[in-house]
Amino acid sequence: MPKAHKTYRINASIPDELEALNELSYNLHWSWNHETVDLFRRLDRDLWEATYHNPVKMLGSIDQDKLARAAKDEGFMAYMNRVNDNLQQYLSRQTWFEEKYGKFDTPQIAYFSMEFGITECLPIYSGGLGILAGDHLKSASELGLPLVGIGLLYQQGYFQQYLNADGWQQETYPENDFYNIPITLQTDQDGKPILVEVQFPGRVVYCQIWRAQVGRVPLYLLDTNTFQNNFNDRKITYQLYGGDNETRIQQELILGIGGMLALRKLDVHVPVCHMNEGHAGFMAIERIRRRVNKNGLSTNEALEVVKSGTIFTTHTPVPAGIDIFSQDQIDKYLGHYFENIGANSKDYISIGQKYPGIRDEPFNMALMALRTTAYSNGVSRLHGEVSRKMWQSIWPNVPVDEIPIGHVTNGIHTRSWISNEMSELFLRYLGPNWLKNPDDQTIWERVDLIPDIELWRVHERRRDRLVAFTRKRQAEQLKRRGCGAKEVDLAREILSPDTLTIGFARRFATYKRATLLLSDLNRLKRLLTSREKPVQFIFAGKAHPRDNEGKELIKQLVHLSRDEELRRHIVFLENYDINVARYLVEGVDIWLNNPRRPMEASGTSGMKVVPNGGLNLSVIDGWWGEGYDTDTGWAIGAGEDYDDADYQDEIEGKAIYDVLESDIIPLFYDRGNDDLPRHWISKMKSSMIKLGPQFNTNRMVMDYTNDFYMKAYENWKKLSSDNFSKTKELDKWKQHIRNHWDEIEIKSTSEDKSTAEVGVAIKISAEIHLGALAHDDVIVQIYSGTLDTDQNITQAEINDMKYSETLDNGIYKFEGYIPCDESGLFGYSIRIMPHHLDMPDQFGLENMRWITNETQKPIIEKHEKAVELTEV
Repeated sequence: MPKAHKTYRINASIPDELEALNELSYNLHWSWNHETVDLFRRLDRDLWEATYHNPVKMLGSIDQDKLARAAKDEGFMAYMNRVNDNLQQYLSRQTWFEEKYGKFDTPQIAYFSMEFGITECLPIYSGGLGILAGDHLKSASELGLPLVGIGLLYQQGYFQQYLNADGWQQETYPENDFYNIPITLQTDQDGKPILVEVQFPGRVVYCQIWRAQVGRVPLYLLDTNTFQNNFNDRKITYQLYGGDNETRIQQELILGIGGMLALRKLDVHVPVCHMNEGHAGFMAIERIRRRVNKNGLSTNEALEVVKSGTIFTTHTPVPAGIDIFSQDQIDKYLGHYFENIGANSKDYISIGQKYPGIRDEPFNMALMALRTTAYSNGVSRLHGEVSRKMWQSIWPNVPVDEIPIGHVTNGIHTRSWISNEMSELFLRYLGPNWLKNPDDQTIWERVDLIPDIELWRVHERRRDRLVAFTRKRQAEQLKRRGCGAKEVDLAREILSPDTLTIGFARRFATYKRATLLLSDLNRLKRLLTSREKPVQFIFAGKAHPRDNEGKELIKQLVHLSRDEELRRHIVFLENYDINVARYLVEGVDIWLNNPRRPMEASGTSGMKVVPNGGLNLSVIDGWWGEGYDTDTGWAIGAGEDYDDADYQDEIEGKAIYDVLESDIIPLFYDRGNDDLPRHWISKMKSSMIKLGPQFNTNRMVMDYTNDFYMKAYENWKKLSSDNFSKTKELDKWKQHIRNHWDEIEIKSTSEDKSTAEVGVAIKISAEIHLGALAHDDVIVQIYSGTLDTDQNITQAEINDMKYSETLDNGIYKFEGYIPCDESGLFGYSIRIMPHHLDMPDQFGLENMRWITNETQKPIIEKHEKAVELTEV
């Protein structure tokens, strides 16, 4: 095709009286505000659907006569002005963050993510990671955090899914029209695009910056599809998770390094950075370079201050899910960075290696993130435990429960996922504060005030709409496949609005076991086709384009849905996205989740049914390990771990059927004279009350703010003050520790008694030779607890020992106490770590040493002394 000689842009023509529509359309606050969506629907409901809920495209293509009529419609104008006034009040009112931490005039936190799922008309997401990132920004806006988002703008985004006649997944990549979606190109005073220059091997890659406004929070998106780049570089940001390993490292360089450069180009200087997964890890390298070049710090000093202000969230429960690159790739793309800051490339490559210095040892992005951040976390309590075990090798001397990876359990942005009908019901009975404070337990307790009949009627209407949506979408799918008129007509009769409806929608990875129910087809058919108590299933989800095993699972479900007995009871919806998810979570009765434990880091799809009155049936994995109780839903199994995957599938497949047959189905169809399933409704209410205030992103972002963001901000503020004087002192102190740590020697330990009574304490003394170190350079601790059969300490308690006195020849005496709270045989050990008040990272844990029985020298092996406690 011939290329354009020049470009020109046509803007929407909006009457002056309707100018507010323009601002409303470009602030993605509308994506979680039902009134704003209703405003655009009132202009042209059919066009709203045809533009896939895209107000910018809608305003650019709407009939001008309709706009003229709207401008003269007093009712429409009053409604538009009210919606606009509400947005202005939202943007200007005092927020939770301002009340607690004060007001910042500029952003202080940058949140980096490879994908953001905010709304369906901005398709730069693939699944859970992106949806979480979008919800994170929305709650940051609600809470008023001084935060910006950083991501990539994909020309083709993630693929669009369709199925061929055999049910095999096919992929298309329609191109996004950036000028017709709610984003704006960032330009300079002359109206020219602001360009970021990222150094690549032998060339510069240029990036444009686009801005999406998410309530109060700006999201900046980098785009390499600009004429200054060569053909291949323009395609770096073409597809999300597309291309090969070379494309991946290029995208991650643009995200991490380009993201930091973009912020500076926009005069945004943030002390705190948050990596949402390891994709943005190269951001740390750019921050180090900046401190070296601008502030004259050494590379070690720069690393010290960068660590202090950086947070890393891991979403991956298995090593195979982490990006790794070869040493040659890292040297190829980052060698010039290391050279620029006068660093040895081998030393910096070792930051991302599990076994530094070994030939062909790959560079692991998660390892680099862990070693360049002060705070790390998993995304559920169980995932935190899994992550600590997975990365224990980095801290070999540290007990697994003290590995410095915590957890902040994921949540959902409730207002984005609750149906309009349920939201209005909540306004009537919970009051308007539920919109502002979805984490407030006392507000959710008012769910009990909602009459059963009203709650049930709202839920039934949403199920009815889900069935109607599914019928329409299924008919459209069949038309696209070239099916005959009879088959298309039958699609308009599938499902029943009165039947127990179970949803299963997520990425079709094999560990999520989408076809677990197919293990007993006869039993499945009996459930689905029961005349008195029927069940129906709606499936949706995409397999990665290169995941043929996942595609095979989809094909199996599609073939099953064509069974003459089952075609009205089981459906697979193509092209799962935010819009499809919204219908599903608002309308299903049960959300089924059966991953192979413990491979589900968190999972948030099941959280989305909670405010809509849906209930969960799930393996106790991810968030459900915290959310499950007998009155909030149902569990598959009891949280067991299996070595034999086939046996696990057999047991848990049967467990699903058992729970459905013995509990879920009878409870749903247990109706009184008023035809209300009151016991089921009671469970709905309990789920809402207990889970609603906990599993939302307002609570989650508050946790990040209180536990990480503000601590990282204070770290940075302290270490960067007075021309980074404390950073330089801290680095010098660490070097002193490294030079003399091997001089430590335990000379003797003693206890004042070997038997004690409950209620008293045992005094422990230790004489330690510190060599050139001072007593306040270290922290000495007693590690005590019950013993297993191998004399290992379990259920440990840690008590600090205090410096007592200085003895001769550089020996220091430390004393501490073990409280005796219960009777039995216990043990203790003593450990030593470096300690400094300005140290925000895990340097102490990295150098933890334990005493041994043989040499009394602090090496890896542990020694426990048994203490007999006698009950009084």
